[in-house]
Amino acid sequence: MFSKSKNIFLLGGLFILSAVMLGAFGAHGLKKILDITALETFKTGVTYQYYHGFGLLFLGLIGKSLTIDFSKSAIAFTFGIFLFSFNCYIYAVTQIKTIAMIIPVGGLLFMLGWIFFIIKIYKTEIDK
Repeated sequence: MFSKSKNIFLLGGLFILSAVMLGAFGAHGLKKILDITALETFKTGVTYQYYHGFGLLFLGLIGKSLTIDFSKSAIAFTFGIFLFSFNCYIYAVTQIKTIAMIIPVGGLLFMLGWIFFIIKIYKTEIDK
């Protein structure tokens, strides 16, 4: 069975790996197909996937070293990546407006993940 920290590390690594692959695909495979606005949308998805993939690694490291459970933040980041980044990719390629309406929900999940992090740190006695 995986520990919570190990799961968070694995998710972070998988999201960063897929961000590298998607970024390369966007830069090389979609460059001649999409207009500049769509490419920027795709790039925004990749950027936020990187941020929150690294955020997951950060949560795993801090959680492991301070023995704090950051599961709520990790779940929010994970669903945020799916709803924000992956919908940016889909919207960039399809231009379906209903997809664009889902993207802010992912952004809210990113913010919620950071709020969970802040609350958990605030409530934890760290300096012993």
